[in-house]
Amino acid sequence: MSETTANLELPYILPSQAQKHVTHNEALQRLDAVTQLTVTASLATPPSDPEEGTCYDIATSSTGAWTGKSGKLAFRQDGDWIFISPKEGWRGWFLAEDKLKIHDGAAWAIYDAIGTPSLLGINTTADSTNRLAVSAAATLLTHDGNGHQVKVNKAVAGDTASLLFQSGWSGRAEMGLAGTDEFAIKVSPDGTSWTSALDITGQGQVRMPQRPLVRATRGGGVLTPASGSQTGFSTPSVNQGGFTLGATVAGGGSRLIIPVTAPYLVALGVEANPAGAFSVAVKINGTTTIASINDNDAASSSYGNCAVGVALLNAGDWLVLEHTGTTPLDFGYDKTELTVVML
Repeated sequence: MSETTANLELPYILPSQAQKHVTHNEALQRLDAVTQLTVTASLATPPSDPEEGTCYDIATSSTGAWTGKSGKLAFRQDGDWIFISPKEGWRGWFLAEDKLKIHDGAAWAIYDAIGTPSLLGINTTADSTNRLAVSAAATLLTHDGNGHQVKVNKAVAGDTASLLFQSGWSGRAEMGLAGTDEFAIKVSPDGTSWTSALDITGQGQVRMPQRPLVRATRGGGVLTPASGSQTGFSTPSVNQGGFTLGATVAGGGSRLIIPVTAPYLVALGVEANPAGAFSVAVKINGTTTIASINDNDAASSSYGNCAVGVALLNAGDWLVLEHTGTTPLDFGYDKTELTVVML
């Protein structure tokens, strides 16, 4: 029969043994050392003034009272060292590193693996949809020496791989591959109706389907606005981003209403059959000129010109054309017309 137990090597009290309490106390000391094992630090040299009950992992090239004991545990008890050989599978909390380690039969290794749990919640509760959930003031993903990538993968083109931004658990913005393989940014005022603000094709072309853009004119044909009059526009030939037609203008057509406060590029094109000097100006709210074409030549030959201006316009502002002279103007697509685009 062995004189110690198989796993912890606790000494047995043998028949007819004298001073049985010594053997019993030795077993208790070993149990006190390895039960709920806490290792103060890994050292090669014994500390100069160790506290009772502290335990150390003896590192390689051990010296002093630990010479030749590398790989063992040194437990301080009754002013002396008890040396214990750890076995495969033993677990210990290493205070100096704030890490849990497991002995693999040869050395201690940090235990970080948590297997493959189906749900993981950090300071919150995960569920079957949000299998990884984190509740924190911030989440940091950093490099391990070089760069760092966050990967969001989907199975097929029709699926979604995106980042969703919410307010009160209601979606307000989303970016990623939403139902296609083109990168898109979408926004929503209520989490239900969504509008695509930007699309980028796989070839790098950028589309902004809600960027305010309009190309407007009067109904086709030659008209002669009265000098000093203002005219508006009819149905735009190109319109995106929310331009609308407002109140009618005395000289004909309707006001062109600006949808969003922003800087705009305004391009005025004029085709005329001059009957003398004339001008056409683009007016903000009927008063401020953005761009204008002025012909002081009394010649009557066919005339075509364009003018460009940039202005900061507010949502709800309106544009009209103001005329001087009595020159016939040819209205229509690629003739006398106005193009406005948000910069």
